[in-house]
Amino acid sequence: MVGKMGRVTGTITPGGLGEVMVPVRGGSEAFHAYATDTDETIARGTRIVVVEYYPPRTVVVTKM
Repeated sequence: MVGKMGRVTGTITPGGLGEVMVPVRGGSEAFHAYATDTDETIARGTRIVVVEYYPPRTVVVTKM
């Protein structure tokens, strides 16, 4: 998962939880997502990179 690129589907608010779609096993799957910078808002539609993965469905992301 780490290093995979995806797109925000539910805005990630400062210190809050959002949602991203990441390509996995030939399709795309939704993951709960936090921003690496807890003061940052990442808007819906923004391209992201996964920097941490917490199974089964949570990731930490940063903007591309």
